[in-house]
Amino acid sequence: MEPTESTFRDIVEISPFPVYVCTGDDMIISVANNATLKAWDRDTSVIGKPFFEALPELEDQPFLGYLQGVYRTGKPFHSDAERVDLLIAGKLQTFYYKFTYQPMRDANGKVYGVAAFNTDVTELERARQSVEESEMTLYNLVRQAPVGICIIRAGDLTIEVVNDSYLELVGKKRKHMESRTIWEAVPEAADLYAPIMNNVITSGVAFSAREHELMLVRNGKPEMVFVDFVYEPVLHFDGTINTIMVIAIEVTDKVMARRSIEDIEERGRLAIEAAEIGTFDLDMTNEKMVTSERFNAIFGFNTAVSRKKLANMFYTDDRPQRMQAHEEALKTGKLFYEARIIHPDESVHWIRTQAKIYHDNAGKPIRMLGTVLDITEFKRLQQQKDDFISVASHELKTPMTSLKASIQILDKLIKTNSNPEKVTVFIEKANTSLIKMQHLIESLLNVSKITAGQLALNKSEFKVSEMINESCDHIRLAGDHHLVLTGDVDVKIHADRGKIEQVVVNLVNNAVKYAPLSKTIMIDIIKRSRSVKISVQDFGEGISYDKIPHLFERYYRVDSTGLQYSGLGLGLYISAEIVERHGGKIGVNSEAGKGSTFWFTIPVQD
Repeated sequence: MEPTESTFRDIVEISPFPVYVCTGDDMIISVANNATLKAWDRDTSVIGKPFFEALPELEDQPFLGYLQGVYRTGKPFHSDAERVDLLIAGKLQTFYYKFTYQPMRDANGKVYGVAAFNTDVTELERARQSVEESEMTLYNLVRQAPVGICIIRAGDLTIEVVNDSYLELVGKKRKHMESRTIWEAVPEAADLYAPIMNNVITSGVAFSAREHELMLVRNGKPEMVFVDFVYEPVLHFDGTINTIMVIAIEVTDKVMARRSIEDIEERGRLAIEAAEIGTFDLDMTNEKMVTSERFNAIFGFNTAVSRKKLANMFYTDDRPQRMQAHEEALKTGKLFYEARIIHPDESVHWIRTQAKIYHDNAGKPIRMLGTVLDITEFKRLQQQKDDFISVASHELKTPMTSLKASIQILDKLIKTNSNPEKVTVFIEKANTSLIKMQHLIESLLNVSKITAGQLALNKSEFKVSEMINESCDHIRLAGDHHLVLTGDVDVKIHADRGKIEQVVVNLVNNAVKYAPLSKTIMIDIIKRSRSVKISVQDFGEGISYDKIPHLFERYYRVDSTGLQYSGLGLGLYISAEIVERHGGKIGVNSEAGKGSTFWFTIPVQD
């Protein structure tokens, strides 16, 4: 059975898609199914009316022209999503349709009308526009973001979007970035970061890094920079990774500033350690104190102890001074005092404490930060200096008094022209006093030169034994001691003869002074491969073990009272400096009750 026109009408009518037919030059609507009438918000009264009369709102829209074009040319017309503005419920509303216009022909092949087949794609189009708007919003956000952002296509690593901040970070121009792969654009980072990005694409797990150090070629120049960045995978609606968003910010200035602060802190810490300063931090609201290892060591402990226990360590006579310093600090904000403490081993030590008090907004003292320094050695040297001044005054006063008395007697003898023999005697006494004063003053001048670094050496070659014999004649002439010279008596050295002679004389004089009952003094010369060693040995009482480390210090005297022996305590100090200026060494071997051997070495030329 052949399909009839009625059958075709039934098929059109039951179609869920809008279908209508327009005929003639005026495009009379001859067929319009229910889906069409519903889409137009019209009733069947539009059938038989021209297209513009039925749908006047379409007058300024291109659809009548499309229909007439098909009618006149006989060629079908297809469209993608096309905007249509229809009057629905009295209000002009926008829809999107895909449509096909097909020419209708009679038995002779002549076009008599146009059939329109329409598909409503409004929701799809609006969804697409929404996505585009979102993408545009994202793009604008990316471009305006204060951090560097680069969006990279996951499939081929092509850069889709890059903002100005990212361009500034990598030092590239936009034309050298967009539409290129990321590693073509930033090849210097590929070796390190390409595997990381590949892993993000493969695993779907983001990668973040803080303060990564990398070399970037920025504006044609390689620069080392520090960057915080994230590789964030962006998923497609089906769960696949569509793009990789790189978010990066340069933190070079922050890192360098922090490192500078750390360097300053480290230098400060090293300076404190080098100065052997102990530090403490006292919470004045609860008396809790944090102390450094050096602080604990200064008080004689391996670990921190309570503040109360520390306070009990102060020498009884010094506690009032400490308390007064703390009371004053509450007024001035600064603490300073020097006091003695007694270690757990009963040894006495001097400490110097300095601190600053910090207050809260109400002016209440809440914190004290300070330092503690062990000044025991400083106090010992200070006492030695005070003793030295006393001794020097005494040593200079004695020959000056003798000289003054001799001159006064000489003045009387000369004026009375009597007893010429006594004149000679007192002249000799005056000369003796002057010589002694000269030696004392020379010792002081030598110390001054040593301190100023002006102890010059005038070297020459000489035989050591000859120098010793000549310089020690005064001992032999006195007749109280017997000098014995042993060893390599023919050896020669290249040195400052006058100053080496000064060292030998000082060692021999000390043997006479500190070992008066030891009548024999041994002087030994030993030739070594690279030096000559000269030793002066006495057989007196010797030197106690605790005093040996201090013998070559300035102002140190074996008898610190200055009553038993004369001298300024400078001889061994000056001798040590002379020997060290020659590149040699000086030392002593001694034991109480068994005598002493002072020795020094002078390097020899190859």
